[in-house]
Amino acid sequence: MEIIGIVKKLFDIQKFDSGFQKREIVLTTEEPYSQNILIEFIQDKVDLLENIKPKDKIKIFINIRGREWKNPEGVIRYFNSIQGWKIEHYSTGKTSNKVTSTPPPLSSDDFDDLPF
Repeated sequence: MEIIGIVKKLFDIQKFDSGFQKREIVLTTEEPYSQNILIEFIQDKVDLLENIKPKDKIKIFINIRGREWKNPEGVIRYFNSIQGWKIEHYSTGKTSNKVTSTPPPLSSDDFDDLPF
C-alpha cells in the first residue's frame, strides 16, 4: 500500500537498550477531509528519512501491522501500526537514498488468519 501527502512533522530517532531503533513521521493527506497519519520506520529503514523535510510532498510505501497485548489484569487489547519501507519524492518521482525496492519479508505471524 502507499500514502501520498505532505510531511507535517518528523520526530527524533528513538534508540532502545536492545539495539532497536525507530523514527516516526506525520504525513498529512491531500483530500477533502485530510488526515494526519503517523508512520513509523524501524531499524535500517530509519535512514530513509535522512533527506526528508517538513512540507515535502512524498509517497510512502507502507505495511500495516497488528499485535495482541495482555495487560497485568488479563485484559487483551489489540494495537495497529503503520510501517514505512520505501519513500519517493512525489513531485519528481525520485526515490529516497538507501531504498529497498521490495517489501520486507513476511513472517509466519502474517499468515495466522488465513483459512487454509
